[in-house]
Amino acid sequence: MTKVENPPAASGHAPAPRREPPFVVQFWRSAVAKKWLMAITGIMLMGFVLVHMIGNLKLYLGASHLNDYAEWLRTIGEPAIPKTGVLWILRVGLLGAAVIHIVAAAQLTAMNRRARPTRYQSPRDYAAANFASRTMRWTGIIVFLFVIFHLLDLTWGVTDPGFVKGQVFDNVIHSFQRIPVAIIYIVANLALAFHLGHGAWSMFQSLGWNSPRYNRARRGFAIGFAAVIAIGNCSMPLLVVTKVVK
Repeated sequence: MTKVENPPAASGHAPAPRREPPFVVQFWRSAVAKKWLMAITGIMLMGFVLVHMIGNLKLYLGASHLNDYAEWLRTIGEPAIPKTGVLWILRVGLLGAAVIHIVAAAQLTAMNRRARPTRYQSPRDYAAANFASRTMRWTGIIVFLFVIFHLLDLTWGVTDPGFVKGQVFDNVIHSFQRIPVAIIYIVANLALAFHLGHGAWSMFQSLGWNSPRYNRARRGFAIGFAAVIAIGNCSMPLLVVTKVVK
């Protein structure tokens, strides 16, 4: 008769249960969180673009109006807050919103690609489903590069040999009188308007406000907002380079 051996005793301890990451981390990893964050930061950036454009349109009122507005931005909150303190708080907040917006967009794109490893088989379906997202990616890159150039050109004066600190009106006129610079501003602001148009439309859907009853109003708002930004921002370099504004 064959002797049955006893099973070996278990050695060591059972593995400890895996610790769940904090709720904030779990939320950030979800596609819903990324869409919400993109929408919320998008609203913040849209508000900045609109207010920034309105302030810059003081160019048409003359040098004193634009220069006084620029000085007011630097002195908000004085004397309770040091000069440029509020301005730097706004800059840091906008930078944070932009970083979150870009990172969330990149990670959401990667998640979508992993979820659909096979490309669209029909060219028509591919164009219908991905044209907006592919355009948003490129217009986003153009806007990002333009912001860097804009800071170098009109904030720090690195790219403008005629830059004079504090003379905002003269700096704008001198910069936009250069035809290549005017073209850069016009092209970049057209890309910005296109990006804003699709972003303003899709942010409502990301926030869950996508009832068919309001689609016409959503589209009208998105197109109208993008058109206002395009006309306002492009008019300045266009009218300066053509010497309508001097």
